[in-house]
Amino acid sequence: MNKAPLLILIIVSQFLNSQSIDGAWGKNKINFDGINERHVAIFSNGFNSYTVFNNIDGKFISTNGGSWYINGNLLTQKIEFDSKNPERVGLTTNDEIELKENKMTIISTGESWIKIDDGSPGKLNGAWLMSGRIRDGVRSMRSIDRPRKTMKILSGSRFQWIAYNTTTKQFMGTGGGTYKTIDGKYIEQIEFFSRDSSRVGAELGFEYKLDNGEWNHMGFSSKGDPLHEIWIQR
Repeated sequence: MNKAPLLILIIVSQFLNSQSIDGAWGKNKINFDGINERHVAIFSNGFNSYTVFNNIDGKFISTNGGSWYINGNLLTQKIEFDSKNPERVGLTTNDEIELKENKMTIISTGESWIKIDDGSPGKLNGAWLMSGRIRDGVRSMRSIDRPRKTMKILSGSRFQWIAYNTTTKQFMGTGGGTYKTIDGKYIEQIEFFSRDSSRVGAELGFEYKLDNGEWNHMGFSSKGDPLHEIWIQR
């Protein structure tokens, strides 16, 4: 039996996986004011976020994102939210990129990103929309097609939630950092939070369950109230 075609298929598959943009990317940058910035981008199942925060104290600076696709080496993104320039919401951008090993370079600017993860090991990789809650055993759902959205986007090791409105172009808030999924536990480590930077460094633990495409997020709020949220993957 000729094993060459199978060997070629495996090699090609490994090459394509290594060149995938899916996952989390990061870079550090000193801005014009001398601030040490941390830049993190998450690409997950056709949606993305790009966030900048102070690398020393976690103070939030800006975020934007939306949907994306790649054709050859051309990355096309449609903006759904932009905290710094809301007038960009609804616009489409195109960037020629080069992927090489664990590095992504934006051709027009020459800036390079280093891959943080490829969508693993966390089990919640994807873009999720808040779709409902369960209170006192009563399930209350809402449409995920409305313009007012709360999205949580996760790679294999990083998470970010964003609240925004695609019609009014309003940005309401965001937070994010790293996460782990261990034995039904979902654990967040906060690295930035636009509404309250004093929360940076906090670790939050919840229970999670995936059920028929829904992410059940269970635990207690920061005020100690019972919490049971339902998220649906986009």
